[in-house]
Amino acid sequence: MRNMALALALLCGSAGAVEYTNPVLYADYSDPDVIRVGDDYYMVASSFHFSPGIPVLTSKDLVNWKIAGHVLPKLNFHPSYDMSPTYPLTDAVSKPVGDSLRYAGGVWAPSIRFHKGLFYVYWATPGEGIFMSTATDPAGAWAEPVMVLEGAGYEDPCPFWDDDGKAYLIHSKVGAGPGILHAMSADGKTLLDAGKTIIEDKVNLPVFEGPKVYKRNGYYYVFAPIGGVGTGPQAVLRSRSIDGPYETHLALKPGNGLDGPHQGGYVETPSGQGWFLHFNSTGAFGRIVHLQPVVWKDDWPIMGDQTMPVLKHAYPDTAQQSRDYKLQDSDEFSSAKLGLQWSWNHNPDNARWSLTQRPGFMRIQASKSAYLVGARNTLTQILQGPQSHITTRIELAGMADTQRAGLSLFGVKVPWAGVVKEGGASYITYSNAGEEMRGARITAAAVILRAVVKQDQTVQFSYALNENGPYTNVGPVTELAKFSWWKGSRPAVFTYVKGGQAGYIDVDWFRVAH
Repeated sequence: MRNMALALALLCGSAGAVEYTNPVLYADYSDPDVIRVGDDYYMVASSFHFSPGIPVLTSKDLVNWKIAGHVLPKLNFHPSYDMSPTYPLTDAVSKPVGDSLRYAGGVWAPSIRFHKGLFYVYWATPGEGIFMSTATDPAGAWAEPVMVLEGAGYEDPCPFWDDDGKAYLIHSKVGAGPGILHAMSADGKTLLDAGKTIIEDKVNLPVFEGPKVYKRNGYYYVFAPIGGVGTGPQAVLRSRSIDGPYETHLALKPGNGLDGPHQGGYVETPSGQGWFLHFNSTGAFGRIVHLQPVVWKDDWPIMGDQTMPVLKHAYPDTAQQSRDYKLQDSDEFSSAKLGLQWSWNHNPDNARWSLTQRPGFMRIQASKSAYLVGARNTLTQILQGPQSHITTRIELAGMADTQRAGLSLFGVKVPWAGVVKEGGASYITYSNAGEEMRGARITAAAVILRAVVKQDQTVQFSYALNENGPYTNVGPVTELAKFSWWKGSRPAVFTYVKGGQAGYIDVDWFRVAH
């Protein structure tokens, strides 16, 4: 009866459209994993070098999501995540020297599970090892991370608790493969052996990565993408023993405009419907999230429409809907706590930003850096597509000589528009790949900067001196970086100073329209 009532409500419009359209998240939540606890769904995704790390999203219907919190308040894995000025950069474009800045490091492909009243998240950092953390409330505080496996070169861990209480951890290695299984302590903190390779077939399972373990009808299943980020399918392997041997089936293949529909998590609704959340790479928008129905035939999962990705489908049969959920983006900076939509490029210097020093503004003190990619306290959020109008108002009275401040679509080459103060004067400036182009001299106390991002993955910057305009273009239409350190381009507010006394900026608001 509940299912019939939901269907009628959908058709009548009181609960929303009868169909959803992919992608369900036109935003870079790459390597998603998902679970259901009661009527709530939780998703985690890769966050790499951004801090706080590991966003936790929540939904009631698998289609509409909002950010609930983060697992990691700080990346404490290595000093380079603090962007120490003792680590120089080679150039203005993006290339750090060795361990100078761990762009593309940090959190890779986390997995989330719920076991005996606790939420567990596991992740790897490619330079340090495999870690885990737990929480009773995924939107609350998470326990201090525990290193489960020390050493470089591991990726994509996933825990599994069997019916008999035994615990296991599967992971792959950087470079994609093989699949390695460890026995693990019941609390999930300690590996009990050196690991055993259970899956390795470079011919039929090339670029094997992102393994997720499930059990159903007496079979152990390993869901794993193959073939690479841009062009691979989703494989599913099964065995009657967790140690294998495993037989292989392709559950989701490229098609319908998706070249690489893979790497994600499987979940079931209370009624038993199967669903698979996965990413598809889209260049500057990053790896965006699609939702595929799953049916089972002869104990094999068939995703999408006979293994082809669907672009539209009937809503999942969930207990509730969350049509009012949306990804947080705009911010008036009226709270004393940083909004969940925000992450810093690497760990911030918390002594040099404040939401309370001037209530209603985000104050950011400039760090010293030769280039933006080395500047600390760059505040970013995930870009949402297929198009966005991003506008921010910045007050300039606190800027010092040689200081830069502005709005960027942060990624390789780091295009930005903003203000440079030199010789006591302020100039509108456009920059791309480290090459600055001076514009008009301004005497105003504040500037409004706008970035119009279009579906063709370009941005046009502009500025105004009044909130109602007029807006004047800054620089040419600029192609966004298609993929930057495993991430898409990100809207960012920044300030840094090249030398001398460091000043500050006050960001009044940040507004996003789609």
